[in-house]
Amino acid sequence: MATRYWSVSLPVRTSASSLWNRLQDAISKHSFDTPLYRFNIPNLRVGTLDSLLSLSDDLQKSNSFVEGVTHKIRRQIEDLEKASGVETSALTVDGVPVDSYLTRFVWDEAKFPTMSPLREIVDSIHHQVSKIEDDLKVRIAEYNNVRSQLNAINRKQSGSLAVRDLSNLVKPEDIIASEHLVTLLAIVPKYSQKDWLSSYETLTSYVVPRSSKKLHEDNEYALYTVTLFHRVADNFRTNARERGFQIRDFEYSSEAQESRKEELEKLMRDQETFRSTLLQWCYTSYGEVFSSWMHFCAVRVFAESILRYGLPPSFLACVLAPSVKSEKKVRSILEGLCDSTNSAFWKSEDDAGGMAGLGGDADAHPYVCFTINLV
Repeated sequence: MATRYWSVSLPVRTSASSLWNRLQDAISKHSFDTPLYRFNIPNLRVGTLDSLLSLSDDLQKSNSFVEGVTHKIRRQIEDLEKASGVETSALTVDGVPVDSYLTRFVWDEAKFPTMSPLREIVDSIHHQVSKIEDDLKVRIAEYNNVRSQLNAINRKQSGSLAVRDLSNLVKPEDIIASEHLVTLLAIVPKYSQKDWLSSYETLTSYVVPRSSKKLHEDNEYALYTVTLFHRVADNFRTNARERGFQIRDFEYSSEAQESRKEELEKLMRDQETFRSTLLQWCYTSYGEVFSSWMHFCAVRVFAESILRYGLPPSFLACVLAPSVKSEKKVRSILEGLCDSTNSAFWKSEDDAGGMAGLGGDADAHPYVCFTINLV
């Protein structure tokens, strides 16, 4: 599938069908690998020249916005498909692949009546795409909120022992909690474990001998228990800290542990639900925005052609997908089908001097041309 197309219009001097035949013949002879299609633009309401000039000034900015939203949704789809591990699927407009929708474009009269003023059609497209972009922002924010909560929990469970949640490392039988005795959890640097085992009983009085047991070890620290009398716990903490051992505050609660487990499972379910819903919404919305974008491109080509070639509308619109190596050849063919007396005036900067197109980013050529990047 080609990802870069040109939407082009050529001035018609005699008949559109004869010009189309000449273009097909020239492309097949000199650039046979360039796909070529008619771009079927209906007769739209022209309005006054002033309104058309005013509209032309806004078209480039509006096109950048609509195109930007299209690509934003496409990138979101790619990210979600990657996160979900699903196979990348071809993007469509009502079941039609986007490249086929462009190359076989048909104006949607029900959605954008051709009798409406051009400004009304453009504003309608802009409004619809703006609503979709606002909806996208809300949905992404909801999804990212759940992801952030889940990532925060995962960080607590996967960080070093100095900061991570210890509840899933400590079992009920590891903890003694009575009227007089308490079990503390010590975070011992990995290479200071011998020092801990030889000194913890003497850090304060009333420490239960041989009560320290290793529960877990990571790359930096080891987690040990130690049991002692309640009344010396604060003194033990202070002395342990001076020796480089960290005593973590911890209170075992089976209810709290179960609650954390349920919260994690719920967040994982919510994340999957939000991701699946957002992905389906993006598939649908991409089709809507892409369709609006192609209608917008049709309006641009129509408006620029009227400004370039004059009234009544008499131009041939087509879509091409030349390869990079064929571009100059195709440009030469298109130029050859225009009024040769005006060609020198429209030479690009590399050739003659460079005239900017009336539509803003239209290339400086004797024909109307806009680039459509699908990715």
